[in-house]
Amino acid sequence: MQEDSVKGIEANKHAWGQLSEDHYANFKKSLHEGRHQFNKYILQELGCLDGKRIIHLQCNTGADTILLAKMGASATGVDLVPDNIIYARKLAEESGVDIEFIESDIMEFKDKHNEKYDLVFVSEGAICWLPDLAKWGQTVRHLLKSDGFFYIFDSHPFFMMLDEEKLKDNIFEVRYPYFAKEPNIDDWIGGYASEPKGGVKAYDWMHTVADIINSLTSAGLHIEFFHEFRENFFDAGGMLDLGDGFWNYSFNDNKFPMSFSLKATVAR
Repeated sequence: MQEDSVKGIEANKHAWGQLSEDHYANFKKSLHEGRHQFNKYILQELGCLDGKRIIHLQCNTGADTILLAKMGASATGVDLVPDNIIYARKLAEESGVDIEFIESDIMEFKDKHNEKYDLVFVSEGAICWLPDLAKWGQTVRHLLKSDGFFYIFDSHPFFMMLDEEKLKDNIFEVRYPYFAKEPNIDDWIGGYASEPKGGVKAYDWMHTVADIINSLTSAGLHIEFFHEFRENFFDAGGMLDLGDGFWNYSFNDNKFPMSFSLKATVAR
């Protein structure tokens, strides 16, 4: 990996570690109260998971991994941050589910783990933290059984390039160039499941729609669908709470997508 990618991953490892305890407390409460659920699109598109062996990449403190396990899956979670893994194991135990959690950088995981799965799962705010989607696609293929499938629900690249401070006022301005290859670097992190934390360096990378699709097809996967949605899965500022874990701007009835889903299978 390039030097800035290695530097960024190490910085992110530290930055996300500052959120681990807060995320654990937040998700413990929301799971206990039944508020933390997959959105309707994820539920519809995943289908029945009974008896399936699943690996959840970039699992954070394991809340979504727990949801997968409660859907009947044998689940494994992987995350970069040591404290995330510690709290994920604690959260799973307290939730009464048996889940294996592995600490690993996704960029190195292919060389460390040779188990195969029915489903490789990624969700909500994950891939922008990865510097190399080509390697990510190879890792997804490496982990999949020949009859398995990959599924992701995440932020749409079109939405990711816009200035969120101006967008809430219905002003469309590119803040994060769509074709940028250099990372964006913030001196804070968090906000959706904890108070923002300063004094860190958080690196995120822009990935185009082509980057996402081509990383998977070049690794030997076939795209079953690519769906685009108006709704967002977090309040980016000035949004209306639509319920079911979704948010939107009052002016965005049909203007632009904020999230997407993709399903892929092994090409034959």
